[in-house]
Amino acid sequence: MANIILLAVCLLAGFGLKRTGRFPVATPPVLNSFIIHVSLPALAILHIHNLKLDTSLVLTASMAWLLFGCSWVLFGFAGKLFKLDRKTTGALIVVAGLGNTSFVGLPMIEAYFGKEYLGIGIIADQLGSFMVLSTLGIFVATYYSSGTSSPRQMARKVLMFPPFQALMLALALRAIPFPNWTTTILEKLGSTLTPLALFSVGFQLQIGGMKAIAKPLLAGLSYKLLLGPALIYLLYCVLLGANGTVIQVTIFEAAMAPMITAGIIAIDHDLRPQLVGMLVGIGIPFSFATLHIWHMFLTGM
Repeated sequence: MANIILLAVCLLAGFGLKRTGRFPVATPPVLNSFIIHVSLPALAILHIHNLKLDTSLVLTASMAWLLFGCSWVLFGFAGKLFKLDRKTTGALIVVAGLGNTSFVGLPMIEAYFGKEYLGIGIIADQLGSFMVLSTLGIFVATYYSSGTSSPRQMARKVLMFPPFQALMLALALRAIPFPNWTTTILEKLGSTLTPLALFSVGFQLQIGGMKAIAKPLLAGLSYKLLLGPALIYLLYCVLLGANGTVIQVTIFEAAMAPMITAGIIAIDHDLRPQLVGMLVGIGIPFSFATLHIWHMFLTGM
């Protein structure tokens, strides 16, 4: 419950303080830069280093990759069909294609399924959402923000992305135990991600002009909260015949609201900041209702 309240407080603080004039206009780029260069790398090193790999959780780890792939195909096609501008298409692919499988996902798993299933959420987040964001996510954001980058330039962008470098470092250091002080420092630095990211998103929320983004906003949230997890359910449960609580938790994670960090990456690449802010800002509270419905459906299977 505390995590959910923190989400609301930070989002509202960013939204409200912008209107007081006490923070400069350049606040979001500064906060976003800190998140990308400090908060995210710290979390990558901390969690990937300690992650226990289990081949039995391949479907869980694959979920985020499949969701993002479907988002790329769906919104890429819709962008051409409805003649959306590149930045709107890119924003929808990146933000609607990735779920908040950690900060919102883990508390929701604990509330609906119990603490013993938190490991499923960590696998979905670290081997799924975070790795997708650090590779395909940054690739798509770069491509749709400029459209002029060569494959070499985009590959360089991914390789030079600080969280991706931290991820590779964490994998290389898996055999080396971290001293307690290192873990403490990484935890403290990583804990800055959510409050700063939500403050930044809230700071850029614009209620005016909603009509211009209403259709892409509805499309993005419909995919993330309903269609995307439905596709995962059809693939895993209907086509592959998978069942059990692990699969239920995996689909439940697929139904999470848009990923806060994906929103930061999209905004950092100037992919329709207003649309991105609303996808995150509206998606999180809306997901509380849709997640309850998904839980009733999954546990009634």
